[in-house]
Amino acid sequence: MNQSQGGNPFGRLVEFARPHKTGYIVSVVLAVLGVAFGIVPYFATARMTIELLSGNRDLLFYMVWCLISGGCFVLKAILMGISTRASHEATFEVLSEARRKIASKLTRVPMGYILNTPSGQLKNGMVERIEQLEVPLAHVIPEMTSNLLVPIAIIVYLFILDWRMALVSLITIPVGMMCYMGMMKEYPKKYGEVVKAGNHMSATTVEYIGGIEVIKAFNQADNSYQKFTDAVHANADLILDWMKDTQKYSAIMMSVWPAALISVLPVGCLFYINGSLSAATFITVTVLSLGIAGPLVAAMFFTDDIAKIGTVMGEIDSILNQPELVRPEGKCDLQNLDISLENVHFAYEEKEVLKGIDLTIPQGKITAFVGPSGSGKSTIAKLIASFWDVTGGLITIGDKSVKEISSDQLNDLISYVSQDNYLFNDTVRNNIRMGKPEASDSEVEQIAKASGCHEFIMNLDHGYETVVGGAGGHLSGGERQRIAIARAMLKNAPIVILDEATSYTDPENEAVIQEAISRLTKGKTLIVIAHRLSTTTDSDQIVVVKDGTIQAKGTHEELLKECSLYHTMWTAHMDAKEVKTV
Repeated sequence: MNQSQGGNPFGRLVEFARPHKTGYIVSVVLAVLGVAFGIVPYFATARMTIELLSGNRDLLFYMVWCLISGGCFVLKAILMGISTRASHEATFEVLSEARRKIASKLTRVPMGYILNTPSGQLKNGMVERIEQLEVPLAHVIPEMTSNLLVPIAIIVYLFILDWRMALVSLITIPVGMMCYMGMMKEYPKKYGEVVKAGNHMSATTVEYIGGIEVIKAFNQADNSYQKFTDAVHANADLILDWMKDTQKYSAIMMSVWPAALISVLPVGCLFYINGSLSAATFITVTVLSLGIAGPLVAAMFFTDDIAKIGTVMGEIDSILNQPELVRPEGKCDLQNLDISLENVHFAYEEKEVLKGIDLTIPQGKITAFVGPSGSGKSTIAKLIASFWDVTGGLITIGDKSVKEISSDQLNDLISYVSQDNYLFNDTVRNNIRMGKPEASDSEVEQIAKASGCHEFIMNLDHGYETVVGGAGGHLSGGERQRIAIARAMLKNAPIVILDEATSYTDPENEAVIQEAISRLTKGKTLIVIAHRLSTTTDSDQIVVVKDGTIQAKGTHEELLKECSLYHTMWTAHMDAKEVKTV
């Protein structure tokens, strides 16, 4: 479980809050005043008790002090309410800015990081984890600060009255602090384990629900249910163990801190009897000592939220501290759009994926990459599109390294269509229009016709105005891919990368789509990562990749003669087609 960097999660929290420090300062001041007004009734009680013992029968005197006490309770409520509002206003601004900061960060990090990070993890960082900062920011900062400052002020006043009684009133504090330290010793670690177990339970739950159709089809209900219940029980057991470890300390602490009277009363009586302590001071110290524990106990209720800060800030920082793709601003002049890879190396998470790739992809030609799964085909395509920076070597477009081309210009140059294309929860028309936001309805429909998806769109309930659902969930995989291809074609970029873009399409529709792609990409540089070798036979250049290296390159006929790996793959592909035909 990630922990906030720098070893001081509370410091990182304060750093998050700093842009709105004025709101928090106002909140803290008002909270301190509110808690201070809450202490006034203790003074009033002591004062009235002293007067009663001295024989004062002035009803007005007691009415005034009762009104003062009641007024202070009202003022405390008002001040605490305003304090809470001020802290929440500042906090919601901080949370909003934090989400914007993460969203902005994601536009600058390598696209590969986003693709390789589970979407749920990024969502947690932007939504759940940010939301978990609300209590620490809106409550811990003002309320815990005030709940600690007021007891300190009372203790100082007690020392002014009688230093001996002040010390006596503090006897329970060290015991409570020892319990608190014992509770917090393993608290962050245990909480991290609980969060990890909770994440595992959530993932198992999603897997169980999402795979219920497969589970039933293959009669795996018992095994899958057992896996789910094991995760639930493991999470519950961990929480119970965590609570057992902390509750024994918490119970002692909550019992000891409010028990100051156990020491104050007998010692105070002793001093009063021997004449070294006045009755007025004795009563005042006794009553005020009761006001020390309340704020401290209230502050301790934030222990759980404080323990979360390290884990929460750690997950947020894991996103914010990701290295960025550094690219220049502005547009550079390119002599041509030939793509060159020179001794390109790439490693991901310390594993070398590409090992010295040398290749030229001519402008306006079709280059296909084929090879076993995991050989590095898609990685080459993604490096060309600058999803990552190479770890060694150079990739150029024209006479410029891709690192010298701005992100905006590179995005204008390249259309990238992957196997899993995301569609937004919007209409079919607007999803296609994303390729060219200023496109008219007529242009959208023309490109859909040219891409071979107009017919199935018109068969939808509302045609082009059909809302496709979250991630395009209302459409089949093949339909989503065809809309994504239409979107890429509408963009009309001079370089088109199709990364297994027709993998979900049935053979009949694939032939139509391949014909449309050939027509729409005529004169463009087309880079194809293929899962069906029959779709690459007309390529100007076929590159065979295995284990991160180029095994061979040439035309289909050349490779059949000269590359044993390609020949084997082609034979296997044709055999598979014959089996399907039968």
